[in-house]
Amino acid sequence: MKNAIFNRKQLAVPYMLFLLLFVILPLLVVVYYGFTDAEGHISLANFIGFFANPRTLGTLIYSLVIAVIVTIICLCMAYPVALILAKGAYARKHAFLMVFVLPMWINFTLRITALKEILTLIEGNLALYPFINTIICMVYDFLPFMIMPLFNSLTKLDNSMLEAGADLGANRAQIFIHILLPLSIPGIISGVTMVFLPAMTNYVVLDMVYNSTYIMGSLIGSYFSSYDWNNGSLISAILLMMIGMFTILADRFTMEKEA
Repeated sequence: MKNAIFNRKQLAVPYMLFLLLFVILPLLVVVYYGFTDAEGHISLANFIGFFANPRTLGTLIYSLVIAVIVTIICLCMAYPVALILAKGAYARKHAFLMVFVLPMWINFTLRITALKEILTLIEGNLALYPFINTIICMVYDFLPFMIMPLFNSLTKLDNSMLEAGADLGANRAQIFIHILLPLSIPGIISGVTMVFLPAMTNYVVLDMVYNSTYIMGSLIGSYFSSYDWNNGSLISAILLMMIGMFTILADRFTMEKEA
C-alpha cells in the first residue's frame, strides 16, 4: 500500500473553508440584499435612493469629515512617536512601544468610559461639545493602530541612507522631506487604512459621548433595527466598495514607490 502523500497546501483547506463560510458567503448575502427590493427582485432603487437622499448623503459626508480629521490627528501624533522609538538610541525600544500598545489590550468600552469620565470632569457636560469629544475619543482609540505600522516601517529603514543625505549637505528638514518621509510611505498608507475606514463606522463612540449625529455605522444599525435589510445591506456594500477601492489604490501607490 502506497503511503499517502501529504501536501503542505492541504493545511490551507480549513482556512479556505472558514473564509468561504464566514467571509465570502456573508458578503454575497449583503450584496444580494443591497441590490434587490423587498420582493427579492434585482433593483438599483436602493442605490439610487442612497445618493438622492439628503439624509444619507449628509451622513456620508459627516462620516468622511470625522474620519479625515481623526486620521490626520493620529498621523501627526503617531509619526514623531514612531520615529523617536524606531530611530532613537534606546536599548529596549520594543518595551517602550508596548506602553503605547497596552491600551489596545483593555476592553474598548472600558477605555472610552474612563476617558468619558475625564472629559466630564473637564467640561461638566459632554453634550456641549459632542463633535470635539467624538474626535478625542476616536483619536485615543485608534492612535495605537497608527503607531504600529509607522514603527515597523521606520525600523526597516537603513540609517546609512540618512547618513548619506547628511554627508551630502542636507539639513534635517531636507532629510525628512526627501528621504525619510518617502521611504515611510508604506507605513503611512497602512496606518491610514487601519484608522480611516474604522473611524467612518465607529458609532459606539458617538453614542457614549452623547453625539446624536449619525455616521455610517449608526445608519446601518438603524436600518437593520427597523428590519430594512435592503437599505442596510446597500450601505454596507457601498462601504465595502470604498474599502476595496481604497485598498487597491493604496497597494498600487505602494508598488510604484517601491519600484
